[in-house]
Amino acid sequence: MSMVSRVIGRSRISRLFVLATICCAPITVAETLDLAGTWRVTFDGHAYDVSLPGSLQEDRLGYPVTTETSWTGSIFDRSYFTAPEYAPYREPGNIKIPFWLQPETHYTGEAVYERSIEIPPSWAGRRIVLTLERQHWKTTVWLDEREIGSNDSVSVAHVFDFGSDVTPGRHVLRIRVDNRHDPDIGENSHSISDHTQGNWNGIVGEIQLHATAPVWIEDVWIGSDVAQGAIDVRGMLGHSEGARLPSNVSLVAGAARAEAPVAADGTFSHRLSLGSDAALWDEFKPQLHTLRVSHANGESREVRFGLRTIAAKGRQLLINGRPLFLRGTVDCAAFPRTGHPPMDVASWREIFSVIQAHGLNHVRYHSWCPPKAAFDAADELGIYLQVEVASWPNWSTTLGDGKPVDGWTDAETARIVRAYGNHPSFVLLCAGNEPGGDRHSAWLAQWVARQRSADPRRLYTAGAGWPEVPENHFHLRPEPRIQQWWQGLRSRINGRAPETQTDYGDFIRARDVPVVSHQIGQWCV
Repeated sequence: MSMVSRVIGRSRISRLFVLATICCAPITVAETLDLAGTWRVTFDGHAYDVSLPGSLQEDRLGYPVTTETSWTGSIFDRSYFTAPEYAPYREPGNIKIPFWLQPETHYTGEAVYERSIEIPPSWAGRRIVLTLERQHWKTTVWLDEREIGSNDSVSVAHVFDFGSDVTPGRHVLRIRVDNRHDPDIGENSHSISDHTQGNWNGIVGEIQLHATAPVWIEDVWIGSDVAQGAIDVRGMLGHSEGARLPSNVSLVAGAARAEAPVAADGTFSHRLSLGSDAALWDEFKPQLHTLRVSHANGESREVRFGLRTIAAKGRQLLINGRPLFLRGTVDCAAFPRTGHPPMDVASWREIFSVIQAHGLNHVRYHSWCPPKAAFDAADELGIYLQVEVASWPNWSTTLGDGKPVDGWTDAETARIVRAYGNHPSFVLLCAGNEPGGDRHSAWLAQWVARQRSADPRRLYTAGAGWPEVPENHFHLRPEPRIQQWWQGLRSRINGRAPETQTDYGDFIRARDVPVVSHQIGQWCV
């Protein structure tokens, strides 16, 4: 089709705005410009006014769904396109696809969002940073005619550094968002597929400009020592060219205070004692603490954390040295009201409260990573989260064969750990769902080994479902469930009378690390 369609006469779907506090210290009005509001979007030669945060689909922009729509995701039963019983639902004006929730409009490709911004005089000489909290998918940013950079993370905020030479006054900000499936990370990955949240195009959550001093706090890493009631703090100061680094930074967590020396490369590290009676974090008492890092020029950053350890001992999971039994559910990124996950803490509190009301304590994110608001809410309520590196590298690509998904997975892993690694709820990390490829096991064994060495704050496993490699802290296996693929009438649920006495002990005892069952409710659903 050549014409862009906009559905008129329907009320706009309510949009969820960011209400969560971010890791940084509260920023004064003079240091922040909120860019939420009206933007001009152009795609396929058409231009519209839209409201951001938001998506083209929420604004009913794009093309009407037809039998020719090019979806992101595998269609395994294609009888809809030929079977006579579906003929009435293939007619224009009465399209009803049976594969997944059907959006009213669909668009895959580049869309350029543009607006004017006004840099205040007080920002002269200050470093200016643009933050796009969640976007779908790849972004490229220009300030006036200068290209600032690009980013292809689907899990964390895209942050663009404009430098410290932006002149006060009016400028034009352009953001190109491209939701085409490139690189191929697996067309069924719930981070990008039409199967669940949908392959939307837009920017949601925080859209802001921040101004910082020429020396700023780039990163803070917090590790727990539960036995000693202490935290190990590591960090990095960033600085503009020619800016002088301070000799130390101040660390404050409750009554604990210290000065940490800053090395010539901007790094700092220090062990801070919270006391032997410092409250721990777990599902029963999710006690949180706050660390404030600051230095003399006024730059500061606050990081909320929990004092906790997660470990695997033999076939048992341990939280703070005590046995942990995961009672979990899976989140496949199905958000039909908006087509994208909520970005506010209140919505995630509601989701997790329902999960807890059912006696559960654990959520697995199938081939995607939730936004920061989800981690904040899970921290508060005591929910254990398993994040996956946003990929299902199976049907349309393979892992470990030198394809683009390999490098992207490594880069996305680092981005996820850096963005969310201090959250106590982030206890498990998996590379992705059901990987394929002749060399995926060897590649993932090395991936697990690298993560274990780099960051001991959580447990790691190669893949959901498989592979079972010696490097895994725990295995995710589909065998302990009522039906396997291709079993048909031979399965436990179909071939035997209902019972509650099946014992998977033999399967478990054959392994020397904990086993978490993979998608045990799949066939029930």
